[in-house]
Formats: sequence, structure tokens, C-alpha cells
Amino acid sequence: MQQIVGILIVLGSVFGGFFMMGGAFHQIWQPIELIVIAGSGMGALVIGNPGHVLKEMGTQIKKIITKKKYDSEFQRQLLLLMYELLQLAAGGLKALDAHVEAPKDSPLFQRYPRVLDEPKLLAFIVDNFRLMAMGKINAHELEGVLEQELEAIHTELEQPAKSLGKIGEAMPGFGILAAVLGIVITMNTVSEGATSGEIAEHVGAAMVGTFIGIFFCYGLIDPLCNMMKQLVNSEAANKETVKVVLVTHVAGKPPLLAIDAGRRLVQLNIKPSFAQLERWINDLEGNDSGASDNSGRGGRGAKAA
Repeated sequence: MQQIVGILIVLGSVFGGFFMMGGAFHQIWQPIELIVIAGSGMGALVIGNPGHVLKEMGTQIKKIITKKKYDSEFQRQLLLLMYELLQLAAGGLKALDAHVEAPKDSPLFQRYPRVLDEPKLLAFIVDNFRLMAMGKINAHELEGVLEQELEAIHTELEQPAKSLGKIGEAMPGFGILAAVLGIVITMNTVSEGATSGEIAEHVGAAMVGTFIGIFFCYGLIDPLCNMMKQLVNSEAANKETVKVVLVTHVAGKPPLLAIDAGRRLVQLNIKPSFAQLERWINDLEGNDSGASDNSGRGGRGAKAA
């Protein structure tokens, strides 16, 4: 909703001001100029980036459009998933094999669908539980490995916003390119005996190209790049939370303290308090014990029968 309001403010300010000064829609509707500028920008984007960067760019833009947010419910699911995994790991990391080998088929992971919907975060979680299960690794070694991995992931995920930002910076140049082509056409009309009114109309149409390039740069692409950067930072914060939980666990701390260490890295606007985290865990353990009691009563009933 906030993004829609922002777009309406930009459009209302730019085009509303134009119409208030006596402008008309047909004066700025120049589809050929639009094709030249947008097509050149798209072509440059394809030329300058490998396929996986373009694919990740599409994924990030889709998340922004669908308003996919990492809210307090997402954090609840992430922290409780990590808590349950640590509880299982307390009985030996081999107990986790059935869950981390096929997380989408695991009843444990299926209780946390918001995390399952994040393939990169899910892969980060299961890969590092596998790493801990493969052999003894101390907290310092694990922290070093995870920091290097997170740095590599963050660098790669930042690339789409950087590449799109470069195209945004080039948009005024593409606008000038379209304007120059328009002026070339105008000069040809002069040689053909065009009237002053026709020449003025052609020049005005050519200048629209410069306007479109600048508008695309500062009104659309630059804000979109900023939103992509914030999305990547949010994803990085989630992985940092997982990293701290794992390192604290390997250092020998109990699951609750490990989860609390991860909680401290959650973004401030959605960060749960320790009391809230404790309530979540108490509710989880209450549900689990309730399920165990019910199954126990069922078992006793079967024996009695």
C-alpha cells in the first residue's frame, strides 16, 4: 500500500503539474520515444548481465510486487523451527537426517510454511546442519565458515540491484539519444519545407525523450533498486539469525539461549521481546506435550481394549 501511495504521489506531482500548466496528454504521449528508450535499456541489461543475475532480478522484483514481507509471523516460524531442530540435535545430530535430507517432506518443516517458501534460507539451514553432522567442528571454525558463505551470498544477491541501478543511471542518456533522433527527423522536415508550427511540434516530441529518460531514472528505477537492496538486507538478516543460533549451539549453550542470541539480530521493527519468544516456545511445548498425552491415552485405551 505504501508503494502505491508513493507512485501516485510521483505521478500526481509530475503529470498533475504538467496539466496545471496547460499541457495536454497528446503532447507527452510519444510511443516511439518510449520504445527507443525502454528497448535500449532492456537490451543493455541483457548484454551486461549473465542469465542467473537476470533471473534473480526477476525473483526480487516479483517479491516486491507481491509484497512478500518478513514480518513478526515469519520470525516466529523461523525461531521456532530452529528451536525444534536444536531440540532434536540434542539427542544427536543423526536424529536430524530424516528432516534435513528432505525438508519439504518433513512434518517438522511443514509446520513452518513461511520458511519452506524461502528456498535460499531453507538451503542455508539444512546445509549447515549437514555440515555439523558430518564431523566435529568448534564454534570458532563454524563462525568463520558461515561468515564467508554469507558474504558470498550477499554479494551475489546485491548484483541485480547494482545492475539495474546502472541501467537507471543510463536512462537520461538513452533519453538524449531518442531526443537526438527526433531532432534529426525535425531537420529533415525543415529541408522538406515544414512550417514553423510543424517544426515546433517535432522539437517538442523530441524533447519528450529526455523527459522519459529522466523520469524512468529518478521516478521508477532508482526507487525500485532501493527496495531491492532493502529486500536483500532483510534476507541477509534472516541468515545472520540462523548463523548466530548455530554458532551459539555449537559453543555448548542450551537451545533457549541459542535462539535468544539469534533473536537479537532480528530487525528492530519486527524484533520479538524475550518474553514473547518464551511464550512462543511455551505454547509450542504445550502443544507438543498435549499431542503426546493424547497419543498416550490412545495407546492405553488400545491396550485396555
